Amino acid sequence: MGHISTAVVREAGTSTFYNAVETEGHTFVMDEPESMGGTNIGPAPFSLIAAALGACTNMTLRMYADLKQLPLDEVDTEVTHSPSAEGHHFQRIITLTGALTDTQKQRLLEIANKCPVHQLLVSGAAVTSELSGEVA
Repeated sequence: MGHISTAVVREAGTSTFYNAVETEGHTFVMDEPESMGGTNIGPAPFSLIAAALGACTNMTLRMYADLKQLPLDEVDTEVTHSPSAEGHHFQRIITLTGALTDTQKQRLLEIANKCPVHQLLVSGAAVTSELSGEVA
């Protein structure tokens, strides 16, 4: 079983979609772009999902390369999110730097698909919701 994480998200009130986020000792803001009615003061939710996929990909590849002592100098991942009527699509472009063989590169591409965020996105997740019971 993996690490349990919690995020507390509160409307900050400075604009329609401005939200303050606290998670594991970190704080940041989220918003929507101006084209969606926000003020673009922070990343939008789908941007953070794309960022999570990219970071998880890099971390997974780094962990594997270090474990297998592969000559991976650097890994960069660009993730593009494209919503459509058919659903959501995330495209990753992974750049591997180092004296890697073609076989090692292909293996790293396979390992990228084992990143936990990738697995979550392709398999789906159960989401439950309940009211806190607090009356404001």
